[in-house]
Amino acid sequence: MPPLGVLPTAPSVARAYARITLATWGMGDLAAVTDLIVSELVTNGINASSRPDGSPLYVDGRMLIVQLRLFTDGTRLMTEVWDQAPGVPVRKTAGLDDENWRGLQLVDSLTGSQWGWVPATAGPGKCVWAVVDAASAAGTDL
Repeated sequence: MPPLGVLPTAPSVARAYARITLATWGMGDLAAVTDLIVSELVTNGINASSRPDGSPLYVDGRMLIVQLRLFTDGTRLMTEVWDQAPGVPVRKTAGLDDENWRGLQLVDSLTGSQWGWVPATAGPGKCVWAVVDAASAAGTDL
């Protein structure tokens, strides 16, 4: 998938790309689970790459980007979201009344704790990845 600017439209574009890719691979039964994972990881990348007021960060006159990559071996689906922002993802515990901080808890639950991150090898940024076992996730009611 081409890089996405850190704009509010990026998660919906990434979800559409993921659904089309899964359908092409004959893995459309993973669409609901993948939609949630892609939404959370892309949104986290956008939030990390934005100013406190939500506007995009620019470095050397260029808007930061996020990039979604999907991989499969037919039994597992790996989702990677790359961003150019410094910092690391932190799984936080949300309070009962909190509207935020549940994203990585959700990803952890959907993947059976098969997720993590690695720093970018060149420059600031990171890749947050998540793996879904196709057999256990297929047909999951969400």
